[in-house]
Amino acid sequence: MSDINLKITDRDGVEHDIVAPTDMSMNLMEVMRAYELAEDGTIGVCGGMAMCASCQIYVLEGAEKLPEMEAEEDAMLGEAFHVQDNSRLGCQIPITQEIDGIRVQMAPYP
Repeated sequence: MSDINLKITDRDGVEHDIVAPTDMSMNLMEVMRAYELAEDGTIGVCGGMAMCASCQIYVLEGAEKLPEMEAEEDAMLGEAFHVQDNSRLGCQIPITQEIDGIRVQMAPYP
């Protein structure tokens, strides 16, 4: 089992040091849900299909470690609220060894 370390700031401004497994095929949205960093029903509303932006995050450190944004993610962010230049969808960021050490902040829920 191989774990990585993430820093995730929740919607209340509290930063959490998170340990996430890389061997479970999870994405960042699923990790945020597993650690209960947001109220039920306010994250992953679409089930991780890049169709709702409820898992939008701001990448504060480590953007260069993330996979490139695909067209579906870019299109959803084009319609979402609170979008910034460093916005990504957590459901589109797989938990892999490459993203170890990134620091993100959860965007406000609409």
